Amino acid sequence: MKSNNLRIILFAFIVAVMPFWTYSCIDDLSTSPIDQREVTSDLVYDSPENFRKVLAKLYAGLAVTGQEGPAGNPDIQGIDEGFSSYLRQYWVHQEIPTDEAVVGWADPGLPDFNTQSWGPGNDFVMAMYSRIFYNITLANEFIRNARDEDDEQIQRYHAEARFLRALSYWHALDLFGGNVPFVTEEDPIGAFLPESIGEEALFDFIESELLAIEGEMVPPRENEYGRADRAAAWTVLSKLYLNAEVYIGQPMWSDARMYAERVIDEGGYSLNSSYEQLFRSNNDEAEGVIFAVPFHQSNTQTFGGTNFIVHAAVGGSMSAIEFGIGTGWEGHRVTPQFVDKFDEENDGRALFHTDGQSREITQLTDFNEGYAVTKWRNVPYVEDGEVDPVASEYVDVDFPMFRLADVYLIYAEATVRGGGGSMARAVELVNEIRERAYGDNTGNISQGELTEGFILDERARELYWEGHRRTDLVRYDYFTTSDYVWAWKGGDQEGSATSPHLNLYPIPTSDINANPNLTQNPGY
Repeated sequence: MKSNNLRIILFAFIVAVMPFWTYSCIDDLSTSPIDQREVTSDLVYDSPENFRKVLAKLYAGLAVTGQEGPAGNPDIQGIDEGFSSYLRQYWVHQEIPTDEAVVGWADPGLPDFNTQSWGPGNDFVMAMYSRIFYNITLANEFIRNARDEDDEQIQRYHAEARFLRALSYWHALDLFGGNVPFVTEEDPIGAFLPESIGEEALFDFIESELLAIEGEMVPPRENEYGRADRAAAWTVLSKLYLNAEVYIGQPMWSDARMYAERVIDEGGYSLNSSYEQLFRSNNDEAEGVIFAVPFHQSNTQTFGGTNFIVHAAVGGSMSAIEFGIGTGWEGHRVTPQFVDKFDEENDGRALFHTDGQSREITQLTDFNEGYAVTKWRNVPYVEDGEVDPVASEYVDVDFPMFRLADVYLIYAEATVRGGGGSMARAVELVNEIRERAYGDNTGNISQGELTEGFILDERARELYWEGHRRTDLVRYDYFTTSDYVWAWKGGDQEGSATSPHLNLYPIPTSDINANPNLTQNPGY
């Protein structure tokens, strides 16, 4: 939202010269050309300014769903365009199958996320998969054209495109595993059947890409708001290493701690003084955000992203105008097990609406069952008092994909798990987070209280509804097992274990049928 943003310019002719894979063209959710005009890559990539515009499309792929906004000319077809948003689908896949959220809507395939009962034909799984590989395809074409350019600015754009591709491949690895198709700028242009390379090779590729571009990325805090810098690359590396034991069976706690430490010591970031401002319409002014996906009520209109997060949380006795919107969508609440993690009276992060809401959830479709969440608001934060909210159909709230508190907790967890580092410093970092939450040191913990279990719960308290929970629960082996259950996990109100194959989502049936080089994930 800052005036110096890399603005979301939907560069209409890029897809006309972009290669598409055979399986993507015949899927139910196929990519759709933006423009039917005949345009060659020589015209698209003929100046640094045009490279910049195409780079804007790569970033926009995380935020918007097509060329018009909020709907009307989608990037992918076969699903409601609003549902197809990258960040909307990522939020659904990371939050709704966990204790942090339930959804009351009955759209076909969506209730399956409440109960962990999805299959390879689920449209929402296909939408997430399609979004990831649409963005990877865009990035491949950009990289193919930028890699041999001598212009220094284009080479910086080139590094950012490689970062965005690595980010999407990390999402693919985390959500779908190593059986996903693998294509880079080295592969031929045109239709072909890509192969998968397995978890270890995909992990190595993501790692090698991020290490290769580390020195080419703009130093921390020196890029335009909404664009990735070196600290963003370090953050993805730290999260990749934090989950390495899940991905490749090899713990890499020391590496996770080392890259978290680099963000902390060299990034120049500090915790924002207010937790709530991080999720308000002026959160572009907040400290501690390492990489944000910007949204603007006029320039990036969408039914996904933070517009979806804000609207879907409002209903019942809640006043929509207090959230800066015209009406709520009555979709999401939290489970009682999640509420139990908070000291509700003293922890300022316990942002729940309870009036008219029951704590227990007996009917998933009833918005009044389960506490509602007031964390995200399309209203500016001011230090003293409140401003009068104005109802808007679309929101100005940016999505903080990576922020410093997450990195603090990565350092703490990696240290506790034997990754080196200082236990004293880990406690200090956690207490810095908790002092912001409590307003003083009454919530501080001792070194003996800093355990793996405490850190998992602290991550829930600090990072809920920000797209981290499923990955965290899988890392702790709680996502599907009976060691931790919550309301409606497994289809029971009290919760029950599910099959371990659900730790990964399936490769969509349509791609398995279209591409004989792909193998379905076990259990599907």
